[in-house]
Amino acid sequence: MAEGEGLVSVDYEVFGKGEAKRLGVVGWVRNTSHGTVQGQMQGPTARVRELQEWLRKTGSPQSRISRAEFRNEKTIPVLEQKDFQILK
Repeated sequence: MAEGEGLVSVDYEVFGKGEAKRLGVVGWVRNTSHGTVQGQMQGPTARVRELQEWLRKTGSPQSRISRAEFRNEKTIPVLEQKDFQILK
């Protein structure tokens, strides 16, 4: 991580079909009973922004994303997650 680059944590929900894909950040993802994917990503701000943009516009090859919502963004002093997990 570059000096002076802070860490950020963001909760998200993706509406559409498919699954989220890890792009170099930590956190978790799970499918919901109402057909969305929810998760939390943590990492260097630039990498989180890259994943947010990917979730908004691209998604996994099987995805048809109609919208992505991001909330609860906060700066964090250290990563709270160790890796990226798929929760069931």
